[in-house]
Amino acid sequence: MQVFTANDIVEVAVRIEENGITFYNFAEKMAKTEDVKKLFADLAAAEAAHKRIFEKLLANIETYTPPERYAGEYAEYLRNYVDNNIIFTKEVMDKQLSAVTDTPSAVEFAMQRELDSILYYHEIKNLVPPAQHETIEQIIAEERKHYAMLLAVKKQYA
Repeated sequence: MQVFTANDIVEVAVRIEENGITFYNFAEKMAKTEDVKKLFADLAAAEAAHKRIFEKLLANIETYTPPERYAGEYAEYLRNYVDNNIIFTKEVMDKQLSAVTDTPSAVEFAMQRELDSILYYHEIKNLVPPAQHETIEQIIAEERKHYAMLLAVKKQYA
């Protein structure tokens, strides 16, 4: 049974990137040195670039409107799913981010969230029609690039 379309997945991707921008802005404020502040500012910019890529993908995807009991029900579900199960919720900010005290811990936190996103896209890909798999693969490729960037930074601070 196909529950989601690529349109839905890209909308979630945009939300994930928005949440990533929020985290990296937080990490930038937490950083104590200018080079670390720049690192997190660059990562926030990368998330913003990913968001723009996903918004362009969204503009080129056929719109899908699932059956809803009220207008916006499905979009609200997707937003809540991302906020509560994927990354960067208020609860995560309050609990898990208390352990983010330096650059290595911030990078480690971000790397895990990037992996969570990649896994999400891989799992959800099975729920969309095969004709839309290429769009999902483009999203996965972008997230892999971000993970690789974080991994390079982690090695610098190891």
